[in-house]
Parts: sequence; C-alpha cells; structure tokens
Amino acid sequence: MVRKTRLVIIGAGSAGLTALKEAQRTTQNLLLINDGPYGTTCARVGCMPSKALLGPAHAYGRRHFLEQAGIRGTSQLNVDLPALLRHVRQLRDRFTAGSIELAHALGERNLQGRPRFLDAHALELNGERIEFEAAIIATGSRPVVPVPWEQLGRRVLTSDDFFEQENLGRRVAVVGLGAIGVELGQGLAQLGLEVVGLTRAQTVAGLHDQDISDALVAALRQDMQVLTGVDVGLQPAGEQGILVQAGEQSFEVNWVLASLGRRPNLEDLGLENLGVALDAYGMPAFHPQTLKLGDLPIYIAGDVNGMRPLLHEAADEGRIAAYHALHADSACLGRRVPLGIVFTEPNAAQVGAHPDELQGTETVSGEVDFARQGRALMEGRNVGRLRVYARSSDGRLLGAQIVAPDGEHLAHLLAWAIQQRLTVDEVLQLPVYHPVVEEGLRSALQAARRALGLRRRLPDLPLCNEPAAWALGGE
Repeated sequence: MVRKTRLVIIGAGSAGLTALKEAQRTTQNLLLINDGPYGTTCARVGCMPSKALLGPAHAYGRRHFLEQAGIRGTSQLNVDLPALLRHVRQLRDRFTAGSIELAHALGERNLQGRPRFLDAHALELNGERIEFEAAIIATGSRPVVPVPWEQLGRRVLTSDDFFEQENLGRRVAVVGLGAIGVELGQGLAQLGLEVVGLTRAQTVAGLHDQDISDALVAALRQDMQVLTGVDVGLQPAGEQGILVQAGEQSFEVNWVLASLGRRPNLEDLGLENLGVALDAYGMPAFHPQTLKLGDLPIYIAGDVNGMRPLLHEAADEGRIAAYHALHADSACLGRRVPLGIVFTEPNAAQVGAHPDELQGTETVSGEVDFARQGRALMEGRNVGRLRVYARSSDGRLLGAQIVAPDGEHLAHLLAWAIQQRLTVDEVLQLPVYHPVVEEGLRSALQAARRALGLRRRLPDLPLCNEPAAWALGGE
C-alpha cells in the first residue's frame, strides 16, 4: 500500500506541532507521525512541570525573610512532598492536554510509529510506504545517561522520570548544573532536601561570563552545596544508596538527578538513505537559517538539531521549516535575538551575543551589583549581578549576562532593545518607574556609557523634534 501526501511531519513535540499549525494555513494534505508519548517535552517533563515545582519551592524558601521582616509563625510551615508532587503532576496534565488534543484532532492523519526514510521522497512506517513532497524531522531529544550509571536503575533519575516520582529520598546529588540542574537542585533544597550540585564546567546555568556565574553560585550556596570543575563518578552504596565521588571528595546520597544534557533522537530514521553528510553523531548537515538538508525537500527543526534547545526557539523553527517546506522559493525567514532564562532565585539569563562570541570584537561592558539595589533590598532579594555589552564604535547593545531578581523581565527588555538595534543612549531615554529593579538595568547601562567615553550634555530624555507616537492619539 502507498500513501501520498504533500507534507509529512515526524514528531509531535513543540517544533512538530507548531509546524503543523503553520502548515495548516496552506494545506490539509499532510501527515503527523509520532513515536512515543504525546504532550511535548516542555509541557510533559520540562519547562512547565519544573515551574510548577519551583513556584511553591521559591515561596517556601522566602519564609526566613518573612520572619526577619516581622511575619511570625513561618517556622510552623512544613512540606508535604508527596502532595506537592501530586500537585505538579495535576498541573502537568493540564498543560499537556492541549497539545495531545491538537494531534488527535487529525484523526487518520495522525500516525504512530518509528518511520524510516527510504529516499528523499519516501519513507516506510509500519510496513506502509509513504511518498511525500516535503518532510520535517522534529523528533526531539532525550536525556544523556552514561552507560555505567544505567546499572544503578531507579537510583539515577533524569528530568524524563523525575516528575513521576511519588516521593523523594532526602539526600540527592544533582550532576550537571545547566538550566535543569540548577532549577531543580535549588528548588529541592528550598523544600528541605539535602542537595549537592556538581558540574565539570566552571560556570553554571549555561552562563558564559564567569563573574555573573559566580554570582549565581553564591546565591545557590545559600540553599545547597555546589562544586564546580569536578569530574563525577557513581557507584552503589548498600542496597539503596549511591556513593558520589567528586575529585577528592565523596558523598553518600539516596538518589541522583542526572542533568547532563540531551541527545538528539536520530537513530533508525534511515538518514543514511538520503545521500547527505552525517557527522560523527549521526547529525545531517543542514542550512542554519532555512533548516533544509542540502538540496533535499527535508527540514530538521527543534531540539533534534541541537542549535537552540528552548521551547520558543523550537516553535520558531517549526514555523520556519513548515513555511519553507511549502514555499520553497520564498525569502529566508529571520531569527529572533537569542534569549535564554533560568528560573532560579534570582533568575539567570543570557541575551544576544555572549562574551565568547564577542571575542575579537571591540566592545565595552557595564554592570550593576544588586546587593544595594533599592527595590531588591526592600524585598530581601538583593542578590545578583548584571552585565551588558555594547559595541565600542557606536554604543549599540549586543548582549547581556544576567543574575538578578526578576531577571526574566530584564532579559526581555534587553532582548527587545537588541533586536531593535538600539544604542545604550537610546535605551537610557526610555521610561523607568521608581522603585523597580529596572533601575538596576539603568545603572548598568550608565556604566556602559561611561566606558564608551560618552558624556551626554542633555538629560536622558528624547528630543522633541519628533512627536511621540503615544501623543498622536487617534490622529
């Protein structure tokens, strides 16, 4: 039996489902193929359930500040961990419902199984041949677990199975301190677990600026133990425990959260039949803007391509892939400014170009320490540092590294400014209320302006030779 379709989308995650919605603007002659659970990585095991846990964890962690501020009785609070985990799963199930419904609404055009490419215009699924005009690979990724650690069974968890636990042992080692590791590590520590976080890297949360990373490490150490720059080994300890070896130190814990990154799901797709170059990891060569595999009508989008493994980026890539798959001769779609946020307390974030990418470029920086920032001090959240980078020649903002209270909002403001190609002076002319943490951002921008050698004669206000858009009313 042969089935023919204009577009086949492989994978029902964030990239695949966004590609589906984009494609449906043009055609209904498409198929969705999914192997494994529905619900997207973000909604099922990633950004959404983790924030459902971090919300109460961060709130509970503020009980010490409340006591200092005169709010009595906080010492009587306690954590019912099984109830909290049930709460997280209940919210998780609400978040996954929409994406599951979207896939199932396709009816017979929603297929399950692991497809395999036969050539650049056909694949096989469950014994059926499917011929397509274009295809999108959006098969996602899975957590990395070293083979020896797999022998430890349920004593080693990843984010894919963490949220299914009904209870958790009180002593845990979090190995890998990227976004997932620092978020869940700090959250569990705030909930009363004994947490040690370990990483081979010198920085945490994906930050590239060592000073900004050190500010986050200092904040994390208020709740948990943190070791950076260490190699980690695991071996069983008794019937249930794990001995964690980190350099010359060792710890016995009840379980380990392995947060070592994710591996693209590329196996058994028959990519070798497409005639495109594959790297040592089986990744096909593709155009970074169109996401197209060479000259083939095949595109690769989302976590599986490893470029920007974040939900909003995966969604954008789904749109890009579907648009180009169905409008092959159209102009290339652009990308938004890179933006990554980690929901620790304080938040960590990266915007635009990071220091490694700016090496060899004439830039200046400006920074602020939130230890004395007014609004942060009033709320007992006066921890963190923020550094902005600007081009020396014209003061145009290029990037920022952030560890700050409400850093998620500061990061968005900076991302918008960078995407609009604004200069330090132009951003300083924008309104900032008082007292807010955004005043800290102004301090960093003013420091960058001093580094640029600029001495603005006028106050930080726009000139009135152009009427302000907000003043035009309905005219």
